[in-house]
Amino acid sequence: MKKFALLSILTGLLLSFTACDVLKEVTNSVLSEPSLEEIGRGLKEALTKGINKGVDQLSQKDGYFKSAYKILLPDEARKVADKLRNIPGFNNFENDLLEKMNRGAEDAAKEAGPIFLTAIRQLTFQDATNILMGEDNAATQYLNRTTNQQLYDKFNPKIVASLDKIGANQLWRKAADAYNKIPLVTKINNDFDDYVTKQALKGLFGKVEEEERNIRNNKASRTSELLRKVFAKQDTAGK
Repeated sequence: MKKFALLSILTGLLLSFTACDVLKEVTNSVLSEPSLEEIGRGLKEALTKGINKGVDQLSQKDGYFKSAYKILLPDEARKVADKLRNIPGFNNFENDLLEKMNRGAEDAAKEAGPIFLTAIRQLTFQDATNILMGEDNAATQYLNRTTNQQLYDKFNPKIVASLDKIGANQLWRKAADAYNKIPLVTKINNDFDDYVTKQALKGLFGKVEEEERNIRNNKASRTSELLRKVFAKQDTAGK
C-alpha cells in the first residue's frame, strides 16, 4: 500500500513538472512572438539604422568614387575619350570626368535621408509584416517604389549644381562639342546629368539593399532587444 502511495506521488510530481515545462514553453513561445506594433517599430528601427549608415557612407568623399557603387562613364563618354585622347587639353579627360561625376553624386547623396525617413514613417503594420517576411531586399523594393521619383526630383538639380560647381558639366560639354566637330562621327548629346542622376540612385538603392541584407542575415547587427525579437520571427520562418 505504501509502495502504491509513493508511486502515485512520484507520478503526480512527474506529471506536474511535465505540465509546468509545457506551460513554460508555451508561455515563452507566446512572449517571444512579436506583436504587429513591435514588428512595425522594429522594422522602422532597422531601416532607419541602415539608411542612416548607407547615406552617411555614400555622402562622404570617395563614398561613390572608391566604393562598389562607383559610377562609371557612359558608353558615349568612353567613345569621346577614345577620340579625343590625343587632342591637347583632353589627354586626361576620362579620369577627370569620372572623378567629377562621382563627386557630384556624393554631394547629392545627403538629400536622400529625409525622403527615406518620411517613407519609413508611413509604413503600416501590414506593410511592415509583409516586408519582414518577404525577400531579403523587400524593404529596398518598397523604398524604391515609394521614393524613386521623389529622389530623382531632389537628386537631379543637386547633381546638376554639383557637376556645375566642380566643372564636370563644362568639361563634358567642351569635350562633346569638340567630338561633334570631328568629320563623320554621330553627334552626341552634350548634357549627361540625367545619366549621372540615375546611376547615383542605382548606387544608393544598392547600398540600402546591402544594409538590409546585413541586418536580416547577420544577427550581430541586431543591436537592440526589439530588433532581436522582431527578426527572430523571420529566422524561425526559415528565411
